[in-house]
Amino acid sequence: MYPVDKRLRIAGIAGFVAISIIILSSPSAPPPLPDPTTTTDQGNDAVEVLVTNLDEPRSITFATPNKLFLAEKSGNILVVENNTLLEKPLVVFRVPDIFNGGLLGIQAHPNFGDNPYLYTYHTYTQDGTFYNKITKITINDNQLGDTQVLLDNIPGSPFSNGGPIKFGPDGHLYIATGSVSDSSHLPQDPTSLVGKILRINPDDGSIPNTNPITDSPVYALGFRNPQGMAWDQQNNLYMVDMGPTKSDEINLVLPGHNYGWPEKECSSGGDTNDSSLIDPVLCFDPAIEPGGILIYKGDLLNINQKMVLSTLRASNLYALDLEEPGLQNLDIIFSGAGRIRDVAQSPFDGSLYLLTSNTDGKGFPIDDDDRLLRIVQ
Repeated sequence: MYPVDKRLRIAGIAGFVAISIIILSSPSAPPPLPDPTTTTDQGNDAVEVLVTNLDEPRSITFATPNKLFLAEKSGNILVVENNTLLEKPLVVFRVPDIFNGGLLGIQAHPNFGDNPYLYTYHTYTQDGTFYNKITKITINDNQLGDTQVLLDNIPGSPFSNGGPIKFGPDGHLYIATGSVSDSSHLPQDPTSLVGKILRINPDDGSIPNTNPITDSPVYALGFRNPQGMAWDQQNNLYMVDMGPTKSDEINLVLPGHNYGWPEKECSSGGDTNDSSLIDPVLCFDPAIEPGGILIYKGDLLNINQKMVLSTLRASNLYALDLEEPGLQNLDIIFSGAGRIRDVAQSPFDGSLYLLTSNTDGKGFPIDDDDRLLRIVQ
């Protein structure tokens, strides 16, 4: 049911023209983005198809060398052991059936063997109003144990809820929230949880005393719809923020800083020249619809210390040199699977795992979409 003998092709970097990426100062009539493609080739040992027929998968997290967890937007947490999907979901959250809400992020404790905890970020409704919450779940032999809500009543919406939840190198839990609506100015309000990166203690959800705002989980502000977070070798935090129809951003996030939404998009726009609003490292116009990101660490693949960026509209996996983060240094390292929602590096063997997103209503699914893929060379 879950074939492992299929292979997808690795796209030759030199053989592709990245027409899905337009320079920051885009021309007045930029070329259109291509329709996502979904192709399958046989006999390529570089990429394995591990799991098929997933339902709008959103996030990957690793627990042990033989176990990882997948989140589906519909509320399911799935277990993959020894590259095989277990029959029953580990958890099924009751989430609303809305365009861009649901179970949006999961993160296993980085020392899962001794601390068998799984952290989740999901949307729910109460009295007709949308909210998001962060939950800590204890896992015992693939069975659900105790659950604890770490942070609740994060304003939500049918559209822009953010969703990334990651452990930082400092041991704290980081969560990126969305803007609720494009007309909302709450991302600029430091007392609101809307359009923020939050930082909390993973044990009980308490606020670290080193947070930039006293007695607040807010770590940085001014975001629209964050889709991925990652740290480099120097512990710098990068985050990708999805724009409305353009102005997707890669940001270098500093504590207490303001990244502008909705007062400005990318390095300009809006009605403000406020120098306190931080410019992104890189901007994409028109939109590529970024997904998950990581900073690759290791030598299995020839992309050490590069940012790996998954994309939905552009339907490619890119590698970016953070020392010279220009669009001319954006290399396609994988293509042909359609929309790519998330990318994660196994901390155990260095391979890359991808989630496609062709069943999300905006893709072109084939019979066995969506899929979990593994890149090994």
